[in-house]
Amino acid sequence: METALYGPDGFYRRPEGPAAHFRTSVHASPLFAGAVARLLCRVDAALGHPGELAFVDMGAGRGELTTGVLAALPAEVAPRVRAYAVERAERPDGLHARVQWCAEPPAGVTGLLFANEWLDNVPLDVAERAPDGALRRVLVRDDGTEELGGPVDGPDAAWLARWWPLGTESGLRAEIGRSRDEAWAAALATLTRGLAVAVDYAHTRDNRPPFGTLTGFRAGREEPPVPDGDRDITAHVALDACALPDARLLTQRTALRALGVTGDRPPLALASSDPAAYVRALTRAGEAAELTAAGGLGDFGWLVQPVGVGVEDLLAP
Repeated sequence: METALYGPDGFYRRPEGPAAHFRTSVHASPLFAGAVARLLCRVDAALGHPGELAFVDMGAGRGELTTGVLAALPAEVAPRVRAYAVERAERPDGLHARVQWCAEPPAGVTGLLFANEWLDNVPLDVAERAPDGALRRVLVRDDGTEELGGPVDGPDAAWLARWWPLGTESGLRAEIGRSRDEAWAAALATLTRGLAVAVDYAHTRDNRPPFGTLTGFRAGREEPPVPDGDRDITAHVALDACALPDARLLTQRTALRALGVTGDRPPLALASSDPAAYVRALTRAGEAAELTAAGGLGDFGWLVQPVGVGVEDLLAP
């Protein structure tokens, strides 16, 4: 998975970028970047308006979210913001000079670290309940064919016992999320004060999928997770396992509504008084509805982790 996604010929190093293969909330509407910009402003206020305010975009793709957030910031905040796009691919042409492109998150910053659909691409191992009752690692060849390997033991076995206990039925699967926990903790450690947010396909201990979620995406279609570098390989995130003390878990629907993305339709009277404004407002309402839709993007999980600030006021309506 590591090689297929991030190796020299890996999916995330391909010249066309991930947006050519799948659509995230960032691509669905500029309302998403606007909401993140509002959250950054709330973090700024909670921090007492520091002289330098960091915005760290984890798994930045081609810098779409960073670009959108910078464009949406009010004039009194924008000059103090230092933007970091964290991505293993090469810096894209035409990215604003204000954006610092880096392979790792900067250490010792104050502000907002935002990880939109990053953790689902942190590589992990898969475990399966074997016919003999043992939990074994799933091994995969370059063509995607699988076989069961050795038993899961040590810290991975302990993680499964705590966060994803499997039944005794042969064929049950779990994705060992310990690597995601560690990646999130390492990213969080780079913040001196502020807020870290992870947004992703997610599940919790009470509703883990019995056969796992590992899959692939290529050219807008879901495909088998063949580790060939031609497709994304992704698995949903056990966000409750990633959460550290004082974290808050909520849905994207709840978070975006608290940040002003409601999907409310404009009043019909506006169609008569200002038809162009009505059409624009109706378009925004449709985009907001997609971002907050049940059964879709609205069901994404938000892991909100404060560092030296209170989280309740930051996501109050």
